[in-house]
Amino acid sequence: MSKVTQIEPQPANSGGQDNQDEIIQKTLGRIKHKIMVMSGKGGVGKSSVAVGLALRLSEMGRTVGLLDVDLHGPSVPRLLGLEATFPGGEKVRPIPYSPHLFVTSIEPLLPDKDRSIIWRGPIKIGVIRQFISDIEWPDLDYLVIDSPPGTGDEPLTVAQTIPGALAVQVTTPQEVALADVRKSIDFCRQVNMSILGVVENMSGLVCPHCGKDVGFFQPGGGERMAEAFRVPFLGRIPFAADIVQAGESGRPVTAPFKDLADEVVRRVEGEASA
Repeated sequence: MSKVTQIEPQPANSGGQDNQDEIIQKTLGRIKHKIMVMSGKGGVGKSSVAVGLALRLSEMGRTVGLLDVDLHGPSVPRLLGLEATFPGGEKVRPIPYSPHLFVTSIEPLLPDKDRSIIWRGPIKIGVIRQFISDIEWPDLDYLVIDSPPGTGDEPLTVAQTIPGALAVQVTTPQEVALADVRKSIDFCRQVNMSILGVVENMSGLVCPHCGKDVGFFQPGGGERMAEAFRVPFLGRIPFAADIVQAGESGRPVTAPFKDLADEVVRRVEGEASA
């Protein structure tokens, strides 16, 4: 059995939790800032925002870990065009994407990427804890966590396992998305997770031919919701063809996420980026 398969899915109550808790706390002690990118609704581009934010932070010279806890629909490796497996060694290490960005996802561990994962809650909770305890993360400035949509086992496990994590809520401008994100904001307040802010994704569409606003997904809904819930508004990401094409090709772009990363650094580190 290869070193990669050392991460064997274990239920959360499989024993040895005290020792695992100690390892988790030591690992988290070497990570300065933890950010969970989440949303109450799927299809709002949450994973694209997580990848774009992590990449941009790494380009700014921060050492970043990108943790994909969307166990049923991991998309981070595909968005990054990442086909590598976990490096071997005494302990499993995250996959290096660049000198400043390190990635962990369930997908490289799957023998068939198109097979579904059918796990109940205890297994999912155990695997997420293993991603922190069984992975030899380097010292990190940021750990960006891509959570699946909703308020179920995965975001709850992150909230309970990673105290001090900050939530970035992703929405699109239309009401059907905003309604679910309001539930996600309520989730954060119920579990005492601080909200770093709201990101409005797919905010406005400019015609690439005439340069005029098409009026598709009118912007502003996310900002109005953030104001109503008294949480910070972190900015808008446009509905742009280059972002979509970059995700499809596995060659992500970071320019659209510059302002978002700048605002995150300003709020988290208390300074503007260079």
